[in-house]
This record gives sequence, structure tokens and C-alpha cells, in this order.
Amino acid sequence: MKEYGFTIIYILMVLLFSQNVLAEADARNIMEKVDDRDDGFSTIATTTMVLIDNKGKKRTRTMKVFSEDVNDSVSNTATFFLTPNDVKNTAFLTYDYNGEDKEDDQWMYLPALKKTKRIPASDKDAAFMGSDFSYSDMTSTELDDYDYRIIKSSNIKRKSGNVPVWVIESLPKAQKTIDETGYIKSTLYVRKDNYVVVRAKLYLKNSKRAKYLDVRKLEKINGIWVPTKTTMTTKQGKKTIHKTLISQSNIEINVDTPEGIFSIRAIERGL
Repeated sequence: MKEYGFTIIYILMVLLFSQNVLAEADARNIMEKVDDRDDGFSTIATTTMVLIDNKGKKRTRTMKVFSEDVNDSVSNTATFFLTPNDVKNTAFLTYDYNGEDKEDDQWMYLPALKKTKRIPASDKDAAFMGSDFSYSDMTSTELDDYDYRIIKSSNIKRKSGNVPVWVIESLPKAQKTIDETGYIKSTLYVRKDNYVVVRAKLYLKNSKRAKYLDVRKLEKINGIWVPTKTTMTTKQGKKTIHKTLISQSNIEINVDTPEGIFSIRAIERGL
């Protein structure tokens, strides 16, 4: 009887292990499709960023953003702040090395100091221009830096109806990734029909706070899905600490970008 009981427990353990392995494999496959999703080889857009503090006070900033894929593993982004006057002519440049054994490069031009500052890896978990997004959020995620697991299938309520999603847990494999991103764990909501991450909960290291990403509006432009309204909210429990609203307009996809725009000289010169 004891041997029989042991056999049953053993079989259950094997089945559970097999299910976990399959869940991890399926989750990785889904995240590869998220990463491979067509987002165009270039984009030009006007971006509005609204910062909202815990008292409801708002600050609005507008930017012109240019992005372009150099090749399959390198993409560049140049962001130029247009308004208000206290951030006008500030510019941000990113070289995103996807899948390469190389740190992403980021620079910020500060017009008041007439100086370009390189963002070190140790500062990439810091807030980007006072928003709820960090410098690390400005670059793509390296799939090999994380373990993925499907938690469940679910639905997200939208005006058009329920949207089916996979709920996937993302865990950093190394402390280095945690230190650079500032996140110890993420819960991702991936749409089943187009592989867009439309919601996420990001758990902050050394803190009881978490950040909540929500794509409020997703539009198909020239055959490509583009998040045109997104929020990132920092909370402690149910209390909102700060919120950032991002909206994109005048979006152009797969167009020629200005020559030399992705350079330190260009961000120092301005538009």
C-alpha cells in the first residue's frame, strides 16, 4: 500500500513537472512572437506626455520622436522635447542593441548646461524626465534575460468587448537585470490575436510599490498595431503615487527619417 501511494505521488509530480515545462516553453514561444511582431522599420510621431502627481496636478510635455531599425539587431531612437520652455530643446538618443552581447547606449542633451550626458547602466532604473517610465523602459527587453511562465488565460474589458489575453509571469534570471531595470518581476498581458502587450504589472525592487502599464488605445496604422494612448501608474497598494499618460499623433510608419538624426551632434543641434 505504501509503494502504491508512493507511485501515485511520483506520477503526480512527473505530470506537474511536465506541465510546468510545457507552460514555460509555450510562454517563451509567445514572447518570441511578441518580440518578432512587425512594428515597421521606421516611425516618426508627435508624442504628448502628461505627468500627474498624487494631488492631481498636471504637467504636459510634447516631443517629436524618430525611430529606425539599422538592421535586425540594432534600432535607434531620437527624442526632441518641444514644450514647455523649461524642457524645450532637451533631447534623448538611444542605440538599442537587441540580441547582442552589448549594453544599450543612451545619451541626454541638457540645453541649460549645453552638455550631453551619457546614461550609465547603474542609472537606467531612474525615472525618465520625471515620468513613471524609466530609462530602461526606453529600450527593448532581451528575451534571454528572463524566464517566462503562463499563469492563465483571461480577458481584458474594452469598449469593443472582451479581449482574450495570456497572462505571463516574467522573472529576471540575474541580479544584473534587476539592478538595471529596477524590476524584480513582471506580469504581462499579451493579446492572443496580435501579440501586443496591452497591460503589465511591474514589481519594483526594494520597494512596496508597483507600476501598472495599460494600453488604453491600440490602432492599426498601415497594417501595424500602434499603442496610441498608454498610461503608466505607480502605486503603493491601492494608493496612486504618480501617473504618466502618453499619447501619439501624426504617426508616420515606414518612411525616411532625416539624415544624421540619430547622432549626438543632431540632438545637440536640435530640430
